[in-house]
Amino acid sequence: MGRTLVERTEETPRGSRLSAGTPDLTIGVVGSHDLVERVMLMGHAAAPVPCRLVAAAYRDEQEAADKVTRLGPGVDACLFASPVPFELARRAGVLTVPATHVQLGGAALVSAIARAMLDDRIDPRRVSIDVLSRSEIDEAYSDLNLPSGDVHSRDEPGATGTITAFHERLLRQGVTTGVLTCVQGVADRLSAAGMPAIPIRPTSAAIRSALHTAGLLGARHRLEESQLTVILVEVPTLREPVRRASPRYWRDELRLSLHRLLVQEANRINASVWPIDDHSYLVVATKGSIAAATDGFRVLPFAARIREELGLAVEVGVGMGRTTHDAETHARGALTRSQGGKQAQGFAVDREGRALVPPPRMPPQSGGPAKPRGVEVLARLAAKLEGGDTVVDAEGAGRMLGVTPRTARRLLRTLVDEGLAWPLPPNRTPQPGRPRQLYRLIVEKLSR
Repeated sequence: MGRTLVERTEETPRGSRLSAGTPDLTIGVVGSHDLVERVMLMGHAAAPVPCRLVAAAYRDEQEAADKVTRLGPGVDACLFASPVPFELARRAGVLTVPATHVQLGGAALVSAIARAMLDDRIDPRRVSIDVLSRSEIDEAYSDLNLPSGDVHSRDEPGATGTITAFHERLLRQGVTTGVLTCVQGVADRLSAAGMPAIPIRPTSAAIRSALHTAGLLGARHRLEESQLTVILVEVPTLREPVRRASPRYWRDELRLSLHRLLVQEANRINASVWPIDDHSYLVVATKGSIAAATDGFRVLPFAARIREELGLAVEVGVGMGRTTHDAETHARGALTRSQGGKQAQGFAVDREGRALVPPPRMPPQSGGPAKPRGVEVLARLAAKLEGGDTVVDAEGAGRMLGVTPRTARRLLRTLVDEGLAWPLPPNRTPQPGRPRQLYRLIVEKLSR
């Protein structure tokens, strides 16, 4: 039964309660097998928008986080069949989409108290209750005109064994006469030991309400994911003024190479690219596609590949808005903050103008000896240049610096990152192997 339930899905008819063009949502349902099955069976009637329910049933609450991880980014919202798996998944940090859970307080607790009254072994005024807050318990007892002073509670979610031990200790001490539990595994263990335990089960109204909430959360998430997002990419190297003695052809080829690379990256996330001027580009995408490509706006988009393939450092600003103009304005604001060195402001700004997350720190390059400062490396190379030629490759730079070509290549990339050198188009030759990468040293900066 377990495997069948996990793989089962329910779909609502397209076009019901929304226009025919509205995309269907996917909601992951996480909980024990019996509760998940109840939610799945009520899906058609309770969902407020066309949706697809995907069951992720477990045998023990501790599996909740793993089930959510297995659902992955393919769901727009998660619905937990009780507050226990919801809290466990939240603490595990695996919730990447909006989530809610079926309420077990209110009518569900009142129903459990009523069932306890029918059990001759249990005095409902002297029981222990888990998971639910004290306020929920007192409210339900007040509605039934019952005292709750001798009712013991534990609202902290935990392992099944820990919660079972809490109830069992009170029962053995004679402090309580029975247990009302939100955890099916606890009820099963106590019943197997001959102790009176009543599981608190959600009412049909609570399930319908939770499905309604999950549908609304998923619809809002879908709208946010499709929110217009603009990325501005600027290249400091290309922003430098062109000197008369410097050839322009390499800059043109570098721009073409960069544009080609950006188009390739944009195609992967269904985005579009436009050159703005000689040193900057504009990329238009959706929030969802950019979030997926940047680990939730924690990694600069495109920067790693540009650095790896072209040896260029880039400045990036990401902005969102209700219109393209608003999104571009926010992207320019984020780019200005990044260029100004205000690291806490972040490189991505939402449509309200607020920074999403702090900007990433570029990881330090590992291995090899400690690298000298870029200006020092440039000065050492400039002192050994002959005939005014400022173009070098890794092998030539290595001979001048007294280091291996591998170390020299790393130092030249550092010069590029610091705006002290320009990578030239690869020197293509008929010989097999990787073409020789040339760099033009900007020795003019030594006199500043």
